[in-house]
Amino acid sequence: MSFTLAIVGRPNVGKSTLFNRLVGKRLALVDNQPGVTRDLREGEAKLGDLRFTVIDTAGLEEATDESLQGRMRKLTERAVDMADICLFMIDARAGVTPTDQIFADILRKRSAHVILAANKSEGAAADAGVIEAYGLGLGEPIRLSAEHGEGLNDLYSQLMPLADEFAERAAKDAPLIDVALDEDGIDEDGVRTPSMDKPMQIAVVGRPNAGKSTLINKILGEERLLTGPEAGITRDAISLTLDWDGLPVRMFDTAGMRKKAKVQEKLEKLSVGDGLRAVKFAEVVIVLLDAAIPFEQQDLRIADLAEREGRAVVVAVNKWDIEDDKQAKLRDLRESFERLLPQLRGAPLVTVSAKTGKGIERLHDAVAKAYDVWNRRVTTAQLNRWLAGMLEAHPPPAPGGKRIKLRYMTQAKTRPPGFVVMCSNTEKMPASYSRYLVNGLREDFDMPGTPIRLHMRSQSDQNPYKGRKKSTPSRLRKHLGKGPHKA
Repeated sequence: MSFTLAIVGRPNVGKSTLFNRLVGKRLALVDNQPGVTRDLREGEAKLGDLRFTVIDTAGLEEATDESLQGRMRKLTERAVDMADICLFMIDARAGVTPTDQIFADILRKRSAHVILAANKSEGAAADAGVIEAYGLGLGEPIRLSAEHGEGLNDLYSQLMPLADEFAERAAKDAPLIDVALDEDGIDEDGVRTPSMDKPMQIAVVGRPNAGKSTLINKILGEERLLTGPEAGITRDAISLTLDWDGLPVRMFDTAGMRKKAKVQEKLEKLSVGDGLRAVKFAEVVIVLLDAAIPFEQQDLRIADLAEREGRAVVVAVNKWDIEDDKQAKLRDLRESFERLLPQLRGAPLVTVSAKTGKGIERLHDAVAKAYDVWNRRVTTAQLNRWLAGMLEAHPPPAPGGKRIKLRYMTQAKTRPPGFVVMCSNTEKMPASYSRYLVNGLREDFDMPGTPIRLHMRSQSDQNPYKGRKKSTPSRLRKHLGKGPHKA
């Protein structure tokens, strides 16, 4: 039985460092300055033979109003309520602070299982802080060093009996369901079990304050991500697995991406780098624009990045609820889209309101179609019939009087669709003719918007002897070296 462990504590006590160690990878951003983590981040943790879900939380603040710190505290309190176990971390070198005492009282009331950990406890300098921790009334503290991996055995010892307790409780409560599945995970009624479906990877990207976190909260149907009027609230790429109207997805909320010249602080550079990695691992990228200032230079760069990475792209224009002349604005948007992003010709352009939820259904359908096109495969027979028609309608040029012959075509890959054309004189093929073929593929095989990779290949490219000088056989060289034959 898996359980959920929430790591809570003041800012900068090492929560994200421990989170990264438990999940076995650097998922959460870590920096010396306090308050780096703002959203709840979940990960699959491994500690010995225990497997559980761990939640990294924002540092507990004393603020209780609607300020940024107050909203962060509410999210952390929510994590406490939803977790089975809370791991309360203090900084052993700093000792127990008045804030620690306040939150120890809160945890005692809100959580049934609290484990106290004194982090940064390596060395004699932490001894006084560990002794002070006994005064919090949460039992014996674990001496922990998240950075160096010390004290994890003690953490395992405290988690193990609780894990057994949750397993016994789950065994009693679980209903007996006997469903026969075949090798592919399909039951006798022909229904595939949800666990067999690999979720679609979606990254939501855009400039700061475009409304990315608000949009994901609306899709989720709950306030799961931190939002507000301040720009740049999200700092790292948070992934959430959900069922989006029957579509299993893993959605990444990313930090707002500003122009490279404006990104000076180390933390913002880390945040942007995290967002770029999310784009590279995504299958569909939703580029979210602000309806008031769409298609700024940075928006174009972000969309171009997604296309160069070969991702399926959906452009969503947010804050549509505050637009007055919607028809005129939509015409301008489509015209700007076609003119400024010709490489994404035909990609879906959807207007939404993350605040009211209007347009979310259209966005769902656009994402599903973009993913389908991104995975599309065309048979070789269809491609070669199509290629013959394209050549007849518009033959390739003959630079320098040398004809370029296109012999046959096949699809080499999907995700995104990639095609290979075998032809002569590949180095002479102009880019304009390749564009002609790509545009034809989009139109005739219904592949709008998705990146298409077209490679011209000559048969000589596969010849291992290409470029090597011809050598004279050794026996012939020997014979020629004897000079004229004498009778």
